[in-house]
Amino acid sequence: MNDYVKKDLKYIWHPCAQMKDYEDLKPIVIEKGEGVWLYDIDGNKYLDCISSWWTNTLGHSNKRINEAIKKQIDSIEHVIFANFSNKPAIELAEKLVNITPSKLTKVFFSDNGSSAVEIALKMSFHYNMQKGRDEKRRFVALSDAYHGETLGALSVCDIDEFNMVYKPLLLDTIRVEGPDCYRCKYDCARDACNAECFEVMEKCIIENHDEISAVIVEPMVQGAAGMRMYSPVYLKKLRQICDKYDIHLIADEIAMGFGRTGEMFACNHAQISPDFMCLSKGISAGYMPMSVVMTTDEVYDCFYGDYNERKSFLHSHTYSGNAMGCAIALENLKIFEEDNIIENNREKGELIRKLTMEKAESLKHVGEVRSIGMITAIEIVKDRATKEGYPWQMRVGYEIYKIALSKGLLLRPIGNVLYFIPPYIINEEEIKFMVNTCFQSIEEYFTGNRS
Repeated sequence: MNDYVKKDLKYIWHPCAQMKDYEDLKPIVIEKGEGVWLYDIDGNKYLDCISSWWTNTLGHSNKRINEAIKKQIDSIEHVIFANFSNKPAIELAEKLVNITPSKLTKVFFSDNGSSAVEIALKMSFHYNMQKGRDEKRRFVALSDAYHGETLGALSVCDIDEFNMVYKPLLLDTIRVEGPDCYRCKYDCARDACNAECFEVMEKCIIENHDEISAVIVEPMVQGAAGMRMYSPVYLKKLRQICDKYDIHLIADEIAMGFGRTGEMFACNHAQISPDFMCLSKGISAGYMPMSVVMTTDEVYDCFYGDYNERKSFLHSHTYSGNAMGCAIALENLKIFEEDNIIENNREKGELIRKLTMEKAESLKHVGEVRSIGMITAIEIVKDRATKEGYPWQMRVGYEIYKIALSKGLLLRPIGNVLYFIPPYIINEEEIKFMVNTCFQSIEEYFTGNRS
């Protein structure tokens, strides 16, 4: 065993893992990255088709971003963000206001996605308290939602693996059955859907609107639910009913923002403007921890006043507005504009979808291929006709993941859903390798007398 691997196992507790699994599959120590490829210390290479947890948008060791870092490091790396500021943060805030939905005019900086969700929840609650609406202290979230793993964010999650043990510590969240186009009882196609399933949310809000501070959703795609995609009509209806009952709408765009869905932001598909938008991951192209919460003048003005009025939103993070992170984000957005990233994403996403559909036709264990923009998901099922899935204990996705690793492909399944979310700079040859290797891995698993 390599010395680095030994030291890793001796000292490090890895996230989102059962460490006992590492007895069988040892940690892979990456030495360098270039484009869509990762290279380990043993000379093996892996195509990073999940963008290292959905964050590396422009590939590893991007030359333009590297140069932006070198330039910024000679000026200022970080400065306290209370009563001080820096040029990259100011320029980035202006840029974000110009490219996000119209109502979003203020930027609150933080350092990770979970914290951004915490901030949005706290702002919404605090806003209502200052308006004298003391009864508005609950949040509504969708079934199978994922919004992060700090206690507030975890409270609006609905994935047992993450939050079951912590339930005694969590907020009393109202949970609503979310849209599931694959198993929808209305049996409507996603591209021709009128979101009849919204009736469940509508009923919930009508019955509970007096006590609801905000509804939080992952627009268009519920990521950790298995890349579960739904109609933009659902978002339009949600915006309308939130307006009707004076309820905030929080759009968690941490995973889906910055081009993942074929639009710069997933909310753009429905042409809606939320009251809060949480952004992270792709904002810094996978280089540094960073997040922001976008909100409205109305929310901002509610907190504006003399210090002794106790209106201030006293939430802070040491690395808020970090100059290095902001410089990276600015260069990231320049590349989006100059290299026509969104339009190219649509073409590449369509190629990935087409190749995946062709491969899936002959495999009885592929229940559905679903795609939007640069996301394509493959749901593995026991029976395509009944849509019956495998029990999670079988870990079918994990076994396929291990096979794919041996072939040079980094998949990171969500249960029994495999998915492609590659860096946007992936080329046609790499796309073909990615899709072909994934399906070779699926076939190899199911031809081993395990079907």
